[in-house]
Amino acid sequence: MAVLNKIRQRSLVLILVIALALFSFVIGDLFKNSDALTGTPQDIIATVNGEDIKRDAFMFSVQNMQQRVGPTTTETQVKNSVYSNELRRIILNTELDKLGLSVEKDQMRELLKNSFESYPEFQNSDSIFDVNRLNAFISNLKDIQPESAPLGNLLVNYASWTDNEQSLANTAMTQSYYNLIKAGVGATIAEAEDEYEADAKTLDINYVQIPYTSIADSLVTVTKSEIEAYMKAHEDEYKVEATREILFVEFREDASKEDEDAIKEELLTLKNDKVEFNENTKKADTILGFDNTKNIEAFVNSYSDIKYADEFSRASQLGVAKDSLLNAEVGSYYGPYKDGIYYKYSKVLAKASLPDSVKVRHILIPYVGAQAAGPDIIQTADEAKVTADSIYNVVRRSRSKFKNLLELSSDKVSNENDGVIEFAYNQSFAPEFKSYSFDNKKGDMGVVETSFGYHIVEILDQTEFNNTAKVATIARKIEASEKTIDDVFNAKSKFEIAAETTEFNDLAKEKGLTVRTSTFKELEENIPGLGSQRQVVRWAFEDDIKVGDYKSFPISGVGFIVAKLVDINKEGLMSVENATTPVLVEVRKEKKAEMIRAKISASTLADIANNQGQTVRTAAALTEKNTTLSGAGIEPKVVGAAFGLAQGAISKPIDGERGVYILQVNKITEAPKLENYAAIIARLGNALKNTVQNKVYTALEAAAEIDDNRAKTVY
Repeated sequence: MAVLNKIRQRSLVLILVIALALFSFVIGDLFKNSDALTGTPQDIIATVNGEDIKRDAFMFSVQNMQQRVGPTTTETQVKNSVYSNELRRIILNTELDKLGLSVEKDQMRELLKNSFESYPEFQNSDSIFDVNRLNAFISNLKDIQPESAPLGNLLVNYASWTDNEQSLANTAMTQSYYNLIKAGVGATIAEAEDEYEADAKTLDINYVQIPYTSIADSLVTVTKSEIEAYMKAHEDEYKVEATREILFVEFREDASKEDEDAIKEELLTLKNDKVEFNENTKKADTILGFDNTKNIEAFVNSYSDIKYADEFSRASQLGVAKDSLLNAEVGSYYGPYKDGIYYKYSKVLAKASLPDSVKVRHILIPYVGAQAAGPDIIQTADEAKVTADSIYNVVRRSRSKFKNLLELSSDKVSNENDGVIEFAYNQSFAPEFKSYSFDNKKGDMGVVETSFGYHIVEILDQTEFNNTAKVATIARKIEASEKTIDDVFNAKSKFEIAAETTEFNDLAKEKGLTVRTSTFKELEENIPGLGSQRQVVRWAFEDDIKVGDYKSFPISGVGFIVAKLVDINKEGLMSVENATTPVLVEVRKEKKAEMIRAKISASTLADIANNQGQTVRTAAALTEKNTTLSGAGIEPKVVGAAFGLAQGAISKPIDGERGVYILQVNKITEAPKLENYAAIIARLGNALKNTVQNKVYTALEAAAEIDDNRAKTVY
């Protein structure tokens, strides 16, 4: 009771303490989430030329694109693609609005005609595009919205139709914009003359090269301030985006030897019958094993991670055990054996000599919903089956009528060859069609259903016979046991604790772990060897993460990694430490050039070569376009300087890529004048037109006002 009284007496103090704690929590969150203070809304992922890209609309587009591209493309790749599309749309629309470009009703109808004139829904009885049918279709979509109507193999509603119209309009306006620019692009006579002369005018020169390697690197001192000065003088070459560098080690949840032994032992126990107590009947039941089961398919499917295939397999299909299984007696076992990520236990059920190549002919009767069925198909599956059976009964009695009935087949390609198809076993065909063609005998005929419809199939020929085996295989995926997974987690946890007091690399070496490194930008996702790992990238770019911090992450297909942040490079000029290696070469080259020039005192090439321990070399038929100097390599600055000299003149020292050069022009062969430069003007003009589209957009993007907030909103 006394305690309660004291609490009541201090209730005001407690309320103040709690209030302050909540206040500090909110303020801390505000500072952590700087958008709350800067006023940047979380639903705006970017602002381009004053137009916002909203989060909800953006993510809706991402979902739609993900459905189209499927699981082979990562979410980050899809987001990048959607963002690029939106960026391009807004930037180009800014220009289109300035010019007042638009698509009028008549032009839109023409665009729609070009896009949909092949659709039967918009054709008259003569298969000619009918604009009235198009108008009626659009009007119907508007009336039934938001419901959908069929169009070809698609279902469209009014919203998707208007979106498509807008897309067509944007494409047309954008093309008009680029065409306007291209109309103003061309080459002049002066440019054509320069182009011609760069190919046709030639020089013969003598030169002396004093290579930079003639001065040892140890004789040239380069300071940090000189490296910084060089970088500032060449800023464009050394500008970088913000990056983070991490070290990481893997803790893999791989199956141990004990796990693999357990899987093999479990597979072997399936061979014999076993007795189990039945709780319901209170009696012992005998569970049939691989030896005595009457239903092989059900038995395999009950115990295997790979479903049973009731077919004869060729050598290429039997994996690592092909030789053993093809040579084994019927009824014998092989295994357990390791095949990729599985342990397998196989029983040979039957053997046969089967063809690897067949020649068949068929008639295909599709039905509504079948794969590749056209819009003119109206038969249901049951009706198609009746039709197929009727055709089968006719051709079975008189096979000569097969060709006469091909007009009923929807496979127009094979119809051109009397319905005949020749294919090998390893080619991609509908599995049911392939199975019938290879597992039956020459002369057999039957009705086979596939995803394309019903086929009346006749086997005309079979060749290249080889041994095959029908095998029942129980496969178990090789996976880590719970004990192994627990051991991996414990090892990872102990590493994290030890990393508090032990240097990361030393600790990894002590534990026998390989340290790997990765450097990435803020909007990237891939870490070599780990694939898409946005969680790691996000962590490395968090504002409160500093060099030396580390964290563990669960990694699908691996287990865990422990990552340590080891470097932070901010956007802007590359750090001196990272730039030292490439810049050092250039600064050292400049200083060597200065030292070489200071040693040159003679006035003739022969004397200069003699004083510098070099030889006079010759280069003939130089052109402005070919910057390769015979005997020296690619030297654009040196070749360019040569074309600025008069015949007989000797150049001043020229700092090239591989050394300092002194030139003398021996002979100038002027380009003969052309009477007409029209062909060159046309070629240059076309080249400019072909590149202008990308260059224009690149320039527009560089000039656009872009506030990119993706990293904080959707990445």
